[in-house]
Amino acid sequence: MNPLLFESSIASLPRVGRGKVRDIYAVGDDKLLIVTSDRLSAFDVILPDPIPDKGRVLTAMAAFWFERLAHIIPNQLTGIDPESVVAASERGQVRGRALVVKRLRPLPVEAVVRGYVIGSGWKDYQASGAICGIPLPAGLRQAAKLPQPIFTPATKADAGEHDENVSFEQARARCEAALGAKGGALAARAREAALALYRAAADHAAGSGIIIADTKFEFGVDADGVLHLIDEALTPDSSRFWPADSYREGISPPSFDKQYVRDYLETLDWNKKAPAPRLPAEVIARTADKYREAGFRLTGRELA
Repeated sequence: MNPLLFESSIASLPRVGRGKVRDIYAVGDDKLLIVTSDRLSAFDVILPDPIPDKGRVLTAMAAFWFERLAHIIPNQLTGIDPESVVAASERGQVRGRALVVKRLRPLPVEAVVRGYVIGSGWKDYQASGAICGIPLPAGLRQAAKLPQPIFTPATKADAGEHDENVSFEQARARCEAALGAKGGALAARAREAALALYRAAADHAAGSGIIIADTKFEFGVDADGVLHLIDEALTPDSSRFWPADSYREGISPPSFDKQYVRDYLETLDWNKKAPAPRLPAEVIARTADKYREAGFRLTGRELA
């Protein structure tokens, strides 16, 4: 098994950020090195136990999707070998778990696409008959497939805070506030691209016996105003993957993503604020297996 990485310690590049899972370093003025650790977050809180091989699986899956979906929208990839931008002694930290990407200006919202009524969307639907202000047919059951995928943006939460679902109008206003007059058009383009990306990915996944119930994309813009797909794409951290052969309405289906960990944490007396509880060895091992299986089934490659 590959060594675990909870946090990178690269000294040859300036670190410019640390997310829930990724450590980010500057490569000159126009590129970034993104190192995907084995950290796992749930309910927007970083858990104390890393998941073996998680960073490598996520990196390989994201690279697979970036390449497969590049005909829909440009993405952040540069093709530069991450091992070529760090010191020789640091190559082990980036091997198989890092990407060198373009440095782009992120849109201030997350682009969430839902194909099924589950998670926070199910709670919204039960309360209002709508998700993010989008009215839906009456009588839908938990995990029901929607008549068509919907775009339900969310605000980006800082560590320890929760994302908040917002309407498209609110998302557009946030983009205009951050990016000026062009922000509204970029928000509309992000919605269009996110729906197209989801449909293409869902079609591919269906051939592997996997349902993509919902997923989150992030977008950034370059100096010329061109929108790009950034961050990660269609991994178990950013998506809800269900095995098609065990899917049925009326329940929260078993999944290949971190929902397994969320379900375990829901059984505990925990307020969903830091510090998070430790995970039992069995939960860690089963979560790692779920990530590896999802990666193999979707890409056809052993990813760790």
